[in-house]
Amino acid sequence: MIGLIVTGHGHFATGLTTSLNLIAGEPKDYVAVDFEATDSVEDLEKKLTAAMDSLKHCDSILVLSDLAGGSPFKTSVEIGFPKGNVEVIAGTNLGMLVEINLTRTFMEDVKDLAASAVNVGKDQVVRYEFKPVKHEEVTDGI
Repeated sequence: MIGLIVTGHGHFATGLTTSLNLIAGEPKDYVAVDFEATDSVEDLEKKLTAAMDSLKHCDSILVLSDLAGGSPFKTSVEIGFPKGNVEVIAGTNLGMLVEINLTRTFMEDVKDLAASAVNVGKDQVVRYEFKPVKHEEVTDGI
């Protein structure tokens, strides 16, 4: 199975995890890593290293982070890339997380799962557009 790590600034990871648990139940081979205001980048490195080490029994790991270029993203890349079996995605949203958590149970290639995450994430961003309903006058047919 592909391990899953969610990380981000503040309580992004644990917040999404709470929502994921409510919607889909508690996931397995999953770790949430928050980058809190009191954490240094070194603290984040330790947390992400521990998270990846806890998933070393997995064939590969997908890391879902909040912002491209932010410390959780950059640190995940720096720690994960040398391992060779870690993919890192930025721009995570709840819809993406819910679908990817389910999809990873039957997908074996982490690169394919990462590509799917990007597509699902984009598809989850929508804008409501009001479209008035046209009411037709009912006639009795006579």
